[in-house]
Amino acid sequence: MAMKDNLLKIIAHYGLLKQLKYFQSEIFELNEAIIRFEQFKYDVATANEYGYDEYMEKVNENISHIAEEIADCYVMLEQFRQYYEITNQELKEIMKFKIKRQSERIKENE
Repeated sequence: MAMKDNLLKIIAHYGLLKQLKYFQSEIFELNEAIIRFEQFKYDVATANEYGYDEYMEKVNENISHIAEEIADCYVMLEQFRQYYEITNQELKEIMKFKIKRQSERIKENE
């Protein structure tokens, strides 16, 4: 079964509203993982508590956790994209527009 079919099967099984609520929890988990990592990364006491190798291992574990949470969010977003039949090309065009607009805003504020 193709990924598209699996994604549509998942959203059909649980329902759109339940998946939207689940997506909120996935976004929250990503946010928490990033916050925890950033606090850990800049906590001098924590860095001093570990040796360099152990500290770097913890850093890599945190980054792996962030990657996992990003993947969870991508899966949810892909379900919604498939459900609403939005093409990748449509998304790319919208993203390009939004990135360009934000870059122009930043340039204006410099």
